[in-house]
Amino acid sequence: MIFSSILFLYYFLPIILLVYFITPKKRRNAILFVSSLLFYAWGEPKYVLLMLLSILQGYLCARMIEKHRGTKIAKRAMLLSVFFSGGSLLYFKYADFFIENFRSITGIHVSLLKIALPIGISFYTFQLISYVVDVYRGAHAQTNFLNLGAYIAMFPQLIAGPIIRYEDIERQLTERSYSFEQAAEGICRFLIGLAKKVLLANQFGELIAIFRDSLDLSVVYYWMYILAFSLQIYFDFSGYSDMAIGLGKLFGFEFTENFNYPYISKSITEFWRRWHISLGTWFRDYVYIPLGGNKVDLGRHIRNIAIVWLLTGFWHGASWNFVLWGLYFAILLILEKYVFGKCLEKYSVLSHIYVILAVLVSFLIFNADQMNVLVADIKGILGIGSLPLISAEAIYYLKSNGLLFVTGIVGTTPFMRKLMEKIRMEKNIKRIVNVIEIILMIATLIIVTAYLVDGSFNPFLYFRF
Repeated sequence: MIFSSILFLYYFLPIILLVYFITPKKRRNAILFVSSLLFYAWGEPKYVLLMLLSILQGYLCARMIEKHRGTKIAKRAMLLSVFFSGGSLLYFKYADFFIENFRSITGIHVSLLKIALPIGISFYTFQLISYVVDVYRGAHAQTNFLNLGAYIAMFPQLIAGPIIRYEDIERQLTERSYSFEQAAEGICRFLIGLAKKVLLANQFGELIAIFRDSLDLSVVYYWMYILAFSLQIYFDFSGYSDMAIGLGKLFGFEFTENFNYPYISKSITEFWRRWHISLGTWFRDYVYIPLGGNKVDLGRHIRNIAIVWLLTGFWHGASWNFVLWGLYFAILLILEKYVFGKCLEKYSVLSHIYVILAVLVSFLIFNADQMNVLVADIKGILGIGSLPLISAEAIYYLKSNGLLFVTGIVGTTPFMRKLMEKIRMEKNIKRIVNVIEIILMIATLIIVTAYLVDGSFNPFLYFRF
């Protein structure tokens, strides 16, 4: 089940909200946990048991850590839990990748396991690892299994994040408040995310599919493609995060932000403080800092950055293009730190252009599932070979999608947010603005529903990670 579906919008969500709010507050985490399992089981019934087993081992190990805090037993319990969570992720996500590379290197035939990837495993295993490690570092273990289950399996952010830290939500699991204003904010945030996904990301996705099937390629067409993909993945993923945050508000939770207009960045360092914030924070706190962070000599600092970004790339998928993508960013971050970082601070416009070009190239790597595709894409944007500068098909789709591109580019900036904040400050028209916002939200839901009824299956890009 996905958020951008008729089934979720008009059946699952209304029923769960009704049951949730007629249930006494002490039982609401149980309702949230069970409904999350139902949500997950709708698409992955056989992997519900894996999730329950993962939660159970995290629960038991954390309790053991707290009971034996400061002893070898606590450390062993922590390592056991991390090994179980990490091992599950490695097995389901990377087993065939390792087998394929083993066969390529040795020539020995080993059958692939062909294991289906459990949706969301990259996210909920990271939450489990952070929870157990935080308990080992001194946080209190959750004594109520249902509360922990609600935190790990919570359907608003189960499948594609954001990765929620236990310390950020611990109190909310037992002491969260509800208000009309919070619910209104949640609905508005959810509909904004839904519009990002259906009205923008899906439309860019259709253009990308047309490009991949085209026989009338050109340099301009390649640039249109990579711009379209960069906008698609931003609106797809930030749209999901908006929906998750909005749903969280409906259930009384405040989730951390996961995107902060990354395309306005003036360095790659800043870009990664704004893009997929929860993942970057996770790797910083549980890999980078434990390795020594930047409090070490030059060689070890470079090593630390390389390890973090190798793992970041590999986290996204069991393919060499993701490893290359991670190392690409590692190189840029190292160069910014030790070579040209200070120059970026002096030249604002040039630094912004540099970031946009660097990110566009990164998404060429990210979206190339085979090396020959990546080579062809790089040749295409550089105009290497016999490609014309522009083709008839490129002109046609550029004209027919011009408004889509302009809307998408403006949507990656804080322009609309700042405009709305300025309008809301006008006291004389505040009531009119509120009415207009309600009308716009209703119109958005109607338009999105029409697209969903008329459209096809539209999973989020990050479901595969």
